[in-house]
Amino acid sequence: MGGVATEQAALLAEAHLSAIIQSSDDAIISKDLQGTVLSWNPAATRIFGFTEADMIGQSIRRLIPEERQAEEDDILARIARGERVKSFDTVRQRKDGAHISVSLTVSPIYDKAGKIVGASKIARDITAREEGQRALRESEMRFRMLADNITQLAWVADRTGAIGWYNQRWYDYTGLAEGESNGWGWDKVHHPDHLERVTAHFKASIAAGEEWEDTFPLLGRDGAWRWFLSRATPIRDGGDQILYWFGTNTDVTDMLEKEEQIRVLLMEVNHRSKNLLAVVQALARRSGCQDPEFLQRFERRLSSLSANQDLLVRRGWSTILMDELAEAQLAILGREARAQIELRGASIPLSPRSAEIIGMALHELATNALKYGALSSLTGKVVLCWEETADRFVIDWRESGVPVVCQPTHHGFGTTLMRHIPARSLNADVTIDYAPTGLRWRLECSLATAKMLES
Repeated sequence: MGGVATEQAALLAEAHLSAIIQSSDDAIISKDLQGTVLSWNPAATRIFGFTEADMIGQSIRRLIPEERQAEEDDILARIARGERVKSFDTVRQRKDGAHISVSLTVSPIYDKAGKIVGASKIARDITAREEGQRALRESEMRFRMLADNITQLAWVADRTGAIGWYNQRWYDYTGLAEGESNGWGWDKVHHPDHLERVTAHFKASIAAGEEWEDTFPLLGRDGAWRWFLSRATPIRDGGDQILYWFGTNTDVTDMLEKEEQIRVLLMEVNHRSKNLLAVVQALARRSGCQDPEFLQRFERRLSSLSANQDLLVRRGWSTILMDELAEAQLAILGREARAQIELRGASIPLSPRSAEIIGMALHELATNALKYGALSSLTGKVVLCWEETADRFVIDWRESGVPVVCQPTHHGFGTTLMRHIPARSLNADVTIDYAPTGLRWRLECSLATAKMLES
């Protein structure tokens, strides 16, 4: 009975083993010491395309590309010595001639006497894995190609701000060895006058999880300092968790030098223009004009032009903010009269040409108010307000507290400055109302015209 049970157990184990081989996702093949195929499971057919009938009694070399035949020679020799060929990646050939990537493990097969009579081979299709690795390598190559060839110095930091990777541009510029500036080692090339400020700002941005931007000098391998505009952006996991920081340093030295040259040039132009205005003023005085009031008004208008020019130079000849323009033009009134004027409005940017036209109008309004209107009395008051509504820009000058408002009997150049020039140059609606309660001047024009009119 014992022998029968043992035999049944053996048969059961053999059947179980056969089931495992038949259902395996890996190709399981046995061959003799000459490489002739003895067994072939369904997975082998699925992977290589040959059926069991195609391969039983045939050489395993049918699966091996011509250039890899030496691999089989080495495998058979090692199996004959009783060695096990551990898993290695290689290429095999399907029935249709296509090459596939496989991982092979080959072990010797012994008979009951312990003699090596063949080999068992397990082949796993790793095409998908190889394609994934190839795609990863290509992606990494593209990233490195991009990162190393952009004009900026680039780097990646972990969530704490410690930098673990720099592009080649960083090493080319700084001359540091790879890894030398990892972590917080970048302080080696930072200017000592800026290091504390830059570090504090960077750490504050890291702690807050906010984008970082700063400008500072970095030391090059040639011993020269150059200015860099630096930015870092947090890379998140799709939620709120920050995984990395990606940063760049852009060389802006040449740009800053050009900006400084432009600033100096504008200051020189401003200086020469003021000298020219002074010459015009002197000529007016020497022209034989016997009207001191005319000369006084003429000089004040020149001062108004000069104030506008100072604003333009200070702002790089780009735009002038309405509140700055109003303050500059009202400064001529002196402290006491200025205290009687209330300004209401936001910092709306105006084009240089618009600012020049509006500035001259405000100057004329202010001087008239000082001589004839609300500012001629200590109880008078002026409210100057401006606003942008939809696509319109509106300025409103209102005087109150005036004992008597006189309707002018004639209109001179002052009226031209307040009404006609703004109306024509800005295509504006301009009204002047000499109401008993106080003069009111109102200008309304297109917002686009006020902001973008070319000078």
